[in-house]
Amino acid sequence: MRLKVEFTTEPFALDGFPDHAKAARRAVDQAGLTVDVGPFGTSAEGMAADALAAVARLLEDALANGATRISVQVSALGEDGRPIADQEEAG
Repeated sequence: MRLKVEFTTEPFALDGFPDHAKAARRAVDQAGLTVDVGPFGTSAEGMAADALAAVARLLEDALANGATRISVQVSALGEDGRPIADQEEAG
């Protein structure tokens, strides 16, 4: 099974890339996930075991580097690469 992990770390810093955000990004990069950085968060996709291990490391490393809140959403992906929940809602 493939998973998509979407996450945001806080506090936000408009004048740079905070250490906690760098640590979170490094965790998903080092797990070998496919990463997409957006304006309000980051998403990463990969096999379930890799993605779940990356989430654990992301949480630990971001908190150790100053994160005060981390929002995480994990979605199971269908064979077409779209979240299964989105397919179910569409009927």
